[in-house]
Amino acid sequence: MLKKSVYIFLIFFLKSIYAQYMLIPMDLNQTNHLKAYGVTYWILKQDVTAEWLLNYRGGSFLITYSELFENECRLRGVYIEKLSGAMVSQVYAEIENKNMERILLEKAPKIAVYSPPGFQPWDDAVTLALMYAEIEYDIVYDREVLSDRLDEYDWLHLHHEDFTGQYGKFWGAFRHETWYIKQQAETEKLAGELGFSKVSKEKGAVARVIQDYVSKGGFLFAMCSATDALDIALSAESTDICDAVFDYDPIDPSFESKIDFNKCFAFENFKLITNPAVYEFSDIDTPPSNMPRLRDPDTDYFTLFEFSAKYDPVPTMLTQNHVNIVKGFMGQTTMFREDLIKESVTIMGKIEGTNEVKYIHGNLGKGTFTFYGGHDPEDYTHRVGDPPTELELHKNSPGYRLILNNILFPAARKKKLKT
Repeated sequence: MLKKSVYIFLIFFLKSIYAQYMLIPMDLNQTNHLKAYGVTYWILKQDVTAEWLLNYRGGSFLITYSELFENECRLRGVYIEKLSGAMVSQVYAEIENKNMERILLEKAPKIAVYSPPGFQPWDDAVTLALMYAEIEYDIVYDREVLSDRLDEYDWLHLHHEDFTGQYGKFWGAFRHETWYIKQQAETEKLAGELGFSKVSKEKGAVARVIQDYVSKGGFLFAMCSATDALDIALSAESTDICDAVFDYDPIDPSFESKIDFNKCFAFENFKLITNPAVYEFSDIDTPPSNMPRLRDPDTDYFTLFEFSAKYDPVPTMLTQNHVNIVKGFMGQTTMFREDLIKESVTIMGKIEGTNEVKYIHGNLGKGTFTFYGGHDPEDYTHRVGDPPTELELHKNSPGYRLILNNILFPAARKKKLKT
């Protein structure tokens, strides 16, 4: 018989070669990138920490091995690799010597989606992503925002809301449609119930509360027209930019002199488009929504910038992907003119050789905001009434990965910059 010491040696030897960790790779080997975020979120909900390995195999996740976690990954179709302690040490050594970093994910963020009552989930790419990835979220709207409910959440996404009170500038094409007439009536009723004389005042108050939420430490993510409409509403707080077809009184003739760009999150020096028949808010959006589309969908791509994982971990987290060139997509606000973006804002993705910026990030007080141009990363020209995007057909979508990077971002422990 073998001595007891030999048995102990064998036990430790076996433990060293068998799985102690579970890697969720996020490179081209991953079978379902989108659900990989969801299962990582689910693991955090079990009061277990994870590591986000920035720039390692597409931004992989490393978790202490558990048969329960492995089974959950298999159920969701997420590819994993089992690693021993010795193998993880090799991974750590590679990370230490390259443009990579280890970020500890500690707690699943509590998520809110700002969205009107009765919305359809497929009308919003972020809601689609959350549902497909099986990540929990609550819906909030103006009543909740103005009742200080945002303080209950770590992360807030803005549905494609028009905070200017111009109903999305759909008046020119859709003012006779039943859905438009109903939307305007319901919005005016809500504003009155909340104590406001008109919709633009009520939406402006909501925009200010959202800005205060961020300044106190909240994480804000917005797409499409919610990006520029939010800044426009904040800048126009002291004037009236709405035509009478929206609020029954004329535009302030001196509104241009009253626009305050200091109140904006991301943009400055923009020009407003107040004509109600023009489907565009301002010159921030590029290419303009009211102009003919000249770009070929087959050649429309934007490039993600590369950042130092060790010195700039935040933009590195937000740009994790298995590719660095991402298929473009349109929206009411498709991209942002680079010359109208504040210098303090970090550009994370744009069409090279142009002034067209797709993806930006910035700080406000103790919080952060990320703006992503376009409506749906897998529906190039999404229009009113189009069928929903089936994410099961796009489970490795680089464009949707950028959305989900933002959802896990608040879970990260902030590291001090190296000196």
